Amino acid sequence: MALSFGKLIPSSLRRHRAVPGGLKAPPRLSGAQPLVGHGVEFLRSTIDLLYRAQAEQGEIVAFDVFHRKMVAVFGPEAQEAVFRAADEQLSPSEAYQIMTPVFGKDIVYDAPPQKMAEQLRMLLPALQDRRMRTYGDAVVGETERSIEQWGERGELDFVAFCRALTSFTSSRCLLGAEFREQMTEEFANVYHDLEGGVTPLCYLHPKLPLPSFIRRDRARLRMVEMISEIVSNRRRNNRRGEDFVQTLMEAQYSDGRALSEHEITGLVLAAIFAGHHTSSVTTAWTMLELLQNPECLARMQTEIDGVFASDELISYQSLRRLEFTEAVVKEALRLHPPLFVLVRVAKQDFVYRDYFIARGSWILVSPLVSHRLPEVFADPLRFDPQRFLPPREEDRRHSFAYIAFGGGRHKCLGNAFALLQIKAILAILLRRYRFELVGDPIGTDFRGLVLGPSEPCRVRYAPRTTVAPALDWREIASDVAKHISHQPQPFAAPTKPLQLRIDHDLCQGHAVCVGELPQVFSLGSDGKVQATLREIPSERADALRNTARYCPTRALIVEELEPS
Repeated sequence: MALSFGKLIPSSLRRHRAVPGGLKAPPRLSGAQPLVGHGVEFLRSTIDLLYRAQAEQGEIVAFDVFHRKMVAVFGPEAQEAVFRAADEQLSPSEAYQIMTPVFGKDIVYDAPPQKMAEQLRMLLPALQDRRMRTYGDAVVGETERSIEQWGERGELDFVAFCRALTSFTSSRCLLGAEFREQMTEEFANVYHDLEGGVTPLCYLHPKLPLPSFIRRDRARLRMVEMISEIVSNRRRNNRRGEDFVQTLMEAQYSDGRALSEHEITGLVLAAIFAGHHTSSVTTAWTMLELLQNPECLARMQTEIDGVFASDELISYQSLRRLEFTEAVVKEALRLHPPLFVLVRVAKQDFVYRDYFIARGSWILVSPLVSHRLPEVFADPLRFDPQRFLPPREEDRRHSFAYIAFGGGRHKCLGNAFALLQIKAILAILLRRYRFELVGDPIGTDFRGLVLGPSEPCRVRYAPRTTVAPALDWREIASDVAKHISHQPQPFAAPTKPLQLRIDHDLCQGHAVCVGELPQVFSLGSDGKVQATLREIPSERADALRNTARYCPTRALIVEELEPS
């Protein structure tokens, strides 16, 4: 389908709507060209355009990309305003029609808002606390299995290794054990073609007759066949699984209707895109940053050795104790967020501060640019995991400063799973091996929407001199329940009573808090967490603060009550 010439006329050459009195239009970016606006610069390097926009105009800037009016915003306050806006005002669905060829018609962003909300809620049981405790074990098993053939010493492209490993872990947790055991290279190739058809060009037109788009469409048809076969086999043989496919097979809409195989496939693909993207590139980036920052690497290995000194199995619960390791992963995500731009479309006029953004405008938020603002993150180009630990905690000064997973009610549902997976993989590798860079230049691959390291990116590995003995992945996978028993957090000595608030606009219903403190939290019929107590006794202060820290969306706010 070709674009009409009329649509290529930039908005700057058409009549702009008048700005209401008392408000002003966002400042405009310099360098617009006749007819195309900033379209050429956008296609050549979207991220360089956004860097220039922020450097030139600061918090808010407007520009045109062919026929589209765009406004980019930067910084915590502007990001909060965008992410908290109602979907009826700032729509993610309108922006992410680019994913319709991948997920399918009437799935997620292509569905009406109420149906989209129902579909996303259907994924939640697969991401809630009980199921998360099994995924950690699955990731451990797959990682041990993947390095069985390494030998003591060798060399490999670490980016390619991470991509292959996370395809195994994603298939195991999302599609089930039977699919993982039968999986061939076809799945990786099909997924690669599917992923390769999502580029910045999709924002202008996702159905152009380009080779990458044609391969994407063929790959989706094959993926539908693969996932439909899993569903058919389970129904035919009356078997169940502990995975996303099973969750969706059992899900129902509010009217009692079950999901079709088309809908199951689309939602599984949405989950794969969210999980595989983040885990693959972030595992690679974290290792590459560690190898360039040996002090951080040494501290992380010391923490891993300390937590697993007595051959304790790597599990959901033990991974939580890797606080510096999590800070390292978060710092890699700060510098290298997988998605460098997040988009909303103004369905209604929108006002931020005294700036008027007319309906129809595309609003861009860039984690990559905003994470490098010196007024938000000190010395922002430096790899410094300590910024996420007490007393600094730079990401907690404002709830919307750190947006590696997005923000608000549409924050990535799988962010807790991603952190769990990356920590597990790195813990296994760094317990066993020492790594060093071979010398390939380390750069960023900007060809797609997901920013991974450029390839090849080879590393050498050799055994560490002192390390715990290897664990048999078959033994780990055989007895999940035995090794994931939940241990409650110890209570602190009494301090002031605490007041608990729940930001229901941020809560996605992961129910981590319900698993931690069932005497305080429960899951409501709307899928949101409810608190049975508002004022928490001081002897439960530590437990409550830990629970708030574990919340994937930071929807729990804990404050000390001052004496009345």
